[in-house]
Amino acid sequence: MYKRDYYEILNLSRNADGEQIKKSYRKLAMEYHPDRNPGDKEAEEKFKEAAEAYEVLKESQKREIYDRFGHEGLEGRGFTGFKGFEDIFSSFGDIFEDFFGFGNNKGRRSRARQGKSLRYDLEVTLEEAFLGKEDEISFQRLEACHTCNGSGSSPGAEPMVCPTCQGRGQVIRSQGFFQISTACSACHGQGEIISDPCKDCRGGGEIRVEKNINVKIPPGVDTGSQLRLRGEGESGEDGGPPGDLFVVIHVKEHDFFAREEDNLICQIPVSFVQAALGDRIVIPVLGEEGGHELEIPHGTQPSEIIRVPGKGMSSIRGHRRRGDLYVKVNVKIPKKLSQKQRDLLQAFAEAEGVTPSSKRAKVRDFLKKMAQ
Repeated sequence: MYKRDYYEILNLSRNADGEQIKKSYRKLAMEYHPDRNPGDKEAEEKFKEAAEAYEVLKESQKREIYDRFGHEGLEGRGFTGFKGFEDIFSSFGDIFEDFFGFGNNKGRRSRARQGKSLRYDLEVTLEEAFLGKEDEISFQRLEACHTCNGSGSSPGAEPMVCPTCQGRGQVIRSQGFFQISTACSACHGQGEIISDPCKDCRGGGEIRVEKNINVKIPPGVDTGSQLRLRGEGESGEDGGPPGDLFVVIHVKEHDFFAREEDNLICQIPVSFVQAALGDRIVIPVLGEEGGHELEIPHGTQPSEIIRVPGKGMSSIRGHRRRGDLYVKVNVKIPKKLSQKQRDLLQAFAEAEGVTPSSKRAKVRDFLKKMAQ
């Protein structure tokens, strides 16, 4: 795998002294530190790359081999770089202590970490989304064990110094000319081992608990809306803040209304007489118990859409008025007619000069002209 030049990584000339090397690495470590770039894979790689370059150039013996033989010279003498962040933090704790507020405690790296955030999916009706509501939800989360206060040790017991690393949190192994410091596998770099674990959390320091909280759902939420409840996630590590709880809203489909952002759409059936003569009908509207009187203009055509301003969905942005309601008119043609209805329609057709036979005649005339 191709490796960049260590001097190029740290933005240094080949005659840079130890103080310049340390200063340059500190700057890059601050810029690409994973706590400052959560989820950024490119920053993580640059952070590891800078750490490897600093590990070599800060030691005169490794630097001399690298200057003479390059990366191949180091690899031939057993140098493989760092396996992960744990190795880096264990090796350079003094540097990170100045800038990030943590360092070594008997060799143990202890840094506060925010707890894990959680997700809760909540289903609501369209009416509930329109009005807003307050609901109680129940979920499980990890909290610091109340018996041991998160220490993992039984009450009154203290962790023992790790016998493998003698409390340093690091072990040193030799490879050729080099001595390489890595995190202790016995205590995972903590420098301590829990000898008498808490019976409730079994030494983990956390327990899973059932939590009930009230959630206020604002009017206008839609499917995909997220409510962030700060501090309601899992507990942090080493004194870090708890994570957050994200409540993700799912709005059920409605039998009558369809939704497009803040607008609502519905369909209503009317007779062809109502469409022709016009009428006033009452239709359901969210937030209005008695409904809304809708005017059907005379001459309304099938599938025509009537806009009703301000009768749509509430806006989650609050300062805006409600959306609009769009009513699609479905003109229903009766399949069965009484004799009286048939006579009336026949009279209407004759008044218009249109009868079934005259229509057929007009079609025949049209076809003849097309054939000429």
